[in-house]
Amino acid sequence: MRSLTISFALVFLLVPGSPAQSSSSDNKTASASEAASKQEVDQLRDQVAAQQKTIEELKEMVQKLAGEKQAEANAKPADTGAAQVRPVADAPAAVSTPEPVNAISDGARLRNAILMELDPAAAAPAAEPVAPQNAMQKDQAPLTAGWNGEHFFIRSPNGQFSISPYGYVDTDFRAYKGDGAPADTFLLRRARFGFQGNYGSRFDFALLTDAASSTGSIIRDVYLNVRIRPEFQFQAGQFKVPFAQEAGTGATNLDFVERGFQAMLYPSAASAFRSPGLALHGDISGGVLQWWAGIFNGKGYAVVNTTNQPEAIGRLRLYPFRKSNNSWIRELAVGGAIDYGRSRGESGDLSFNGNLPDGAYDFFPQFRINGPIQRYNGEFTYIKSAFAVRGEFDQLNMSRNNVGSEQAGGLGFISLPSIIAKAWDIQATYLLTGEKRPENGTPRVKRALFGPETPGGHGRGFGAWELAARYMGIHANEPGFDYLSYYTPGFVPTYDYHTDEITVGLNWYPNYWVKYMINLGIDQLKEPSTIGAIPQNYYAITQELQFRF
Repeated sequence: MRSLTISFALVFLLVPGSPAQSSSSDNKTASASEAASKQEVDQLRDQVAAQQKTIEELKEMVQKLAGEKQAEANAKPADTGAAQVRPVADAPAAVSTPEPVNAISDGARLRNAILMELDPAAAAPAAEPVAPQNAMQKDQAPLTAGWNGEHFFIRSPNGQFSISPYGYVDTDFRAYKGDGAPADTFLLRRARFGFQGNYGSRFDFALLTDAASSTGSIIRDVYLNVRIRPEFQFQAGQFKVPFAQEAGTGATNLDFVERGFQAMLYPSAASAFRSPGLALHGDISGGVLQWWAGIFNGKGYAVVNTTNQPEAIGRLRLYPFRKSNNSWIRELAVGGAIDYGRSRGESGDLSFNGNLPDGAYDFFPQFRINGPIQRYNGEFTYIKSAFAVRGEFDQLNMSRNNVGSEQAGGLGFISLPSIIAKAWDIQATYLLTGEKRPENGTPRVKRALFGPETPGGHGRGFGAWELAARYMGIHANEPGFDYLSYYTPGFVPTYDYHTDEITVGLNWYPNYWVKYMINLGIDQLKEPSTIGAIPQNYYAITQELQFRF
């Protein structure tokens, strides 16, 4: 601006007829002639006025150019956005095609926050109209990650996709006393890890593996659940067979180290109650009535079916007073289930495994079976604040059609009487520290001993303490048979076992994610079979330390 003014001044001095030259000429004329004519004076005045007008026009042009320059400088930030800074190390050596200022990079990277410089792309002209700032921020919003009080999670900006890693580890120590009882041992009971999440608002998925599995597949759960409506949902893959209330209780929410005797009669008991299949289910009237109907292989996880008939299961669970204001009856639930399947003797199918859940002894031998299998279940749950009581009854009928030839000595293709097993369980728990007992969940520890506090906790303390007691029993009968034939005589012995167990336990929750359990079980073997076993008591002390995430 200053150089422009100086240039105009020089032009003004050099222009012929400028005021300075006119003054010099006037002096010379005065020396040559003492008086000028009036015409010459008027002419000189006109020239001076013309030069003055030219100067004013030049000044207006200079001011106009300066104003336009300033307006352009003021308007530039509004078109390109705020000044962008970037690390010197990230500055490109050569930019052939400028990027938009807020362009999304190919991947996440750390940037130096100490030495910064202006982003060269910020000064580049935009090739296309710039999108509104709010829209750009919405499209480029980062993923959300954190802790929801139960699990870690990663969620998309619009909330339509989320995934959470989860898992738990159970480490046991078991000590036994009794004639023929197993040796004391440490045991890695479970080591399960997986992911769960959702696609949009209608699709849920889960994948769970068990690193502690010593036989068969390590895959436990892998399924997709479609929530068409709360009353009508569809699930397919491999998951727990929805037969009874304890089968539906997660391993992290058990009240005792091991499940009850009735679990030996559940479908797919040998594979953690899981089987490939599909199911329809739903919650009616806000969960007052829950229902399940499904078909499964019935042979366990990662195993193909051995018959052309899938195993069919139906289950109902009713909370008749769920919407009542009376807290004494609101959390009462009753239910039942029925299961129908088929076994195949030519595939080597056997009756249920009679090894007790705590491993104290083998309660009942296995036999060849062939033909229909039926299961029946009845259950109830009652919860009032820190107190809970649960009960269950199950029956299993296994046919033995045309299995005589598979018995010792061979009996032709004769059909033998069905094997019938019945089991029952009743248990109660009480939280000494006043936490509420959830139906299928972990108590919210009020005062954690260590680690993170439970959401809604009240500072530090000694954790949550719970007393537990349970009585359960099982009876199985394999009727004997006499085949008095001249050509193929034979005899099938009778096995009629009855055993029960009294268990007392103490559960300690140092915090919401860690649990220690110690159980004393008195297993009473009664009415033994004819093979020479004697009635006696076995004592099993089982301890389990569990941590989950």
